[in-house]
Amino acid sequence: MSTLSHLETSTPAVPRHQRQPGEARGAFLSRKAKAYLALTKPRVIELLLVTTLPTMIFAQRGWPDVIAMLATNIGGAMAAGSAGVFNCYFDRDMDKVMNRTKNRPLVTGEITPNAALVFGWILGVLSIAVLWAGTNLLTAALGLAAILFYVVLYTLILKRKTTQNIVWGGIAGCMPVLIAWAAVKNTIEWPAIVLFLIIFLWTPPHYWPLSMKYSEDYERADVPMLGAVAQGRTVSAQVVVYAWATVACSLLLIPMGDAGIVYTVVALASGGWFIWESHILHREAAQDHSAKSLNRKAMRVFHLSIMYLTLLFIGLAIDPFVGSPLLG
Repeated sequence: MSTLSHLETSTPAVPRHQRQPGEARGAFLSRKAKAYLALTKPRVIELLLVTTLPTMIFAQRGWPDVIAMLATNIGGAMAAGSAGVFNCYFDRDMDKVMNRTKNRPLVTGEITPNAALVFGWILGVLSIAVLWAGTNLLTAALGLAAILFYVVLYTLILKRKTTQNIVWGGIAGCMPVLIAWAAVKNTIEWPAIVLFLIIFLWTPPHYWPLSMKYSEDYERADVPMLGAVAQGRTVSAQVVVYAWATVACSLLLIPMGDAGIVYTVVALASGGWFIWESHILHREAAQDHSAKSLNRKAMRVFHLSIMYLTLLFIGLAIDPFVGSPLLG
């Protein structure tokens, strides 16, 4: 065997987490930055931030303190990012067998597990420090609780064991409204609890349609998401029930004397739309339409649920600037 042939067969390939042969330093750093960002699940962070600032405005009945606003949003984003990194770390075995997640950085080898773990801890510690320094101790404690709920309760305890995983594990996604309220008021009041319950009830009809679409993925990973273990008509019936409960809960702010005309109109209009589309999904499932058709309807409800929550909290943010509460 020639020397060249020997080198070609014995020299190991450069691991993906290292700089590739011929790769410019700038390109390498850019690739790494994108990989670390992907670990934080930025789309989830975006959705959480949609609820944070509007809640602060609603609690303040106007623009909150700039420092508190920046600290809450930055610290909250870092806390959510930390939870996302730990989730990717602990779920990397199942991510490997799911088409939806097989390109995550820990699966492809772009980032090593140890590096991800260190990154998650750094983000988590910094998030609590930012929340505490920029707001108050209660806000920081709630930020820590949000991380623990997502990583421990959902990822480590519930996700692989029960079809109710997303229901109770979804508590982590409800925490930003409590964090936002505490950042303004340094306490938790009834309107904040109602906002918490809205997101708690919204999470199942938001996520279960997605689990219908990716049921085969969850089956391969042996994760008992409801959409993977139950018939479409059963899942869609639950989506309808939770959609009604979400909208009913959103209307509680009106008789409580906190909501004005903008929030009321948005809650009724967008809520009605959410419920209507949920019923269409259930009708599709009950009539045993093709899987392709059902998945298309399921994804429509999934995307609509995001739009519903976004509109609801936009209405919440505008409401304090337009008149007084209806029943105040």
